[in-house]
Amino acid sequence: MATADAMAFRAYHYWILRYRRTWRGTVVISIANPLLFLVAMGVGIGRLVGPDPAVLGGVDYLAFFAPGMLAAAAMQNGIIESAFPVAFNRGPGGAYPVAAGTPLEPEDILHGHLLFMASRVLLSAAVFAAVMTAFGAARSPLVLLAVPAAALTAMAFALPAAAWAVTLPDVRPVNGIFKWVVMPLYLFSGTFFAIEQLPEVVRPVVYATPLWHGVDLCRSLSLGTVSWPLALVHLGYLAALGGAGYVVARRTYRRHLHA
Repeated sequence: MATADAMAFRAYHYWILRYRRTWRGTVVISIANPLLFLVAMGVGIGRLVGPDPAVLGGVDYLAFFAPGMLAAAAMQNGIIESAFPVAFNRGPGGAYPVAAGTPLEPEDILHGHLLFMASRVLLSAAVFAAVMTAFGAARSPLVLLAVPAAALTAMAFALPAAAWAVTLPDVRPVNGIFKWVVMPLYLFSGTFFAIEQLPEVVRPVVYATPLWHGVDLCRSLSLGTVSWPLALVHLGYLAALGGAGYVVARRTYRRHLHA
């Protein structure tokens, strides 16, 4: 009898085979769009923003913006790689009901898909970090650690999104995530401007958002200004959110995919 790890790897292998046929269509959304945003905002508008020590910590706007965009793009990729595929594939004719009719357990289906999601967001983060380094936006070798930090940020969103999406009858509710979750977080989690520029009454709300933890972690690593105790807080927050999502996902996958 195959072990649980072997069964999960079989599910992962399915997603890899599928991705070989569809990877071209994902390049624009997961890699090209954030990189174009980096060029337009970081290089273009960045020339108009001075390195104000009170706002940007004495660095130019590109160095400030790029690692924030790395985390924000990771969040977006995490949701794209989880909510849409899970909601679509759990319906009739999707991959989930077919897999549930095989010896695969719901946990195997979950683990295999999560492994694929993690590999996708890690690859996208690595490409983004390489490009921002080529643009001179990284100021420290610690930017290498920003890649797994961005991937953790992505999975902190992907796991709860997958746990929710597997309960949906179709993909239509997923569209609301970008309107009510992704865009507000993009705008108010420190990606484009320092949190200190917001009113003091709003800042505690921002500090409680998962993306702010990812942005601050990636930025401090890229700039070489990381405070390791604070970095541990960021890591713990993101890991706890992802862990909670995983616990819920195990239950929702079993409830909705049990053959």
